[in-house]
Amino acid sequence: MSKKTLLLFLLLIALKNLLQAQSVLPLQEGPNCSIRGLSVVNKRIAWASGSKGQVGLTKDGGKTWKWQQIKGFGQSDFRDVEAFSSREAVIMSSGTPALILKTKDGGTSWQTKFRQNDKAYFLDALAFADDRHGFALGDPVAGKFLLLETKDGGESWNPMLNSPTALPGEAAFAASGTCISTNGKTLTIVTGGKVSRMLMFEIGSKQKNAKWQTLPLPLLQGKDSQGAFSSARNKKQQLVVGGDYQDKQRTDSVVCAVSGSLLANVSARPPAGYQSCVAFIKGNIFISTGTSGSNITTDNGKTWRQIDKTSYNVCQKAKRGRLVLLSGDQGKIAVYKN
Repeated sequence: MSKKTLLLFLLLIALKNLLQAQSVLPLQEGPNCSIRGLSVVNKRIAWASGSKGQVGLTKDGGKTWKWQQIKGFGQSDFRDVEAFSSREAVIMSSGTPALILKTKDGGTSWQTKFRQNDKAYFLDALAFADDRHGFALGDPVAGKFLLLETKDGGESWNPMLNSPTALPGEAAFAASGTCISTNGKTLTIVTGGKVSRMLMFEIGSKQKNAKWQTLPLPLLQGKDSQGAFSSARNKKQQLVVGGDYQDKQRTDSVVCAVSGSLLANVSARPPAGYQSCVAFIKGNIFISTGTSGSNITTDNGKTWRQIDKTSYNVCQKAKRGRLVLLSGDQGKIAVYKN
């Protein structure tokens, strides 16, 4: 065997071992609720939020959790959470009333920072550019996406000056808190329903004159259950996942990659069905999850491999550190291991 052949053989063995090592391991289960909000601060601290007014906090990387049903909000469905530390976090409730709450003492007390009883208001997700500057996205009201903005860490919320116009039958999905995202410079929204698009806005621009960039996405669309549900980016491109939540095994047009030239291409080998969330891990590696299971790509979304068949709603990597957690219905919490 030549030296070149031997090196290639050893490389293939190492790659095989790496792929086999990637797995999703269940952790302690939370209360019997649907957990769709997840924010991982570092290798130890993470917050989770869900239905029935439930919010959880871990300080040991997800091994144990302290859960609470927030007093007076037992009927609220907290679809998203943005955490800054073990003491400070913002949570958002979908449905009526539309709510944003904040704690600064580790969940001992919560203050209502936004409340709207109008049934037209349905909040979908939160995204923060930094600890101060954040956004809350809601379904369209009077033909425009509801977009709230905070510049004081969630203490106050005001309508964004030029929220994007929605096309007929277009909306966002409150499935994992990741239909809106930001890298600190660009705010990105992905949509679904009758049409599926990516909407992008430069955060530092003057809002009165700035325009939203729009890009049609080649994902499943045309029904209320179809479209783009989540996006995540690395330095090269942005991956968008979705599909049809009513047909979780359908694999065609459930993920696409958007390059810097604003070209969207469907993956050659897609995940094993509908995906409600995607998260960037490192380099060319992303993880996605949904009711059809969890999948991994190591080539920037060109090909995917299923690593777990358990249903989860959301996957999130630590803002600082390598910890990756997943959560789902019936209080399920898991960790991604590589």
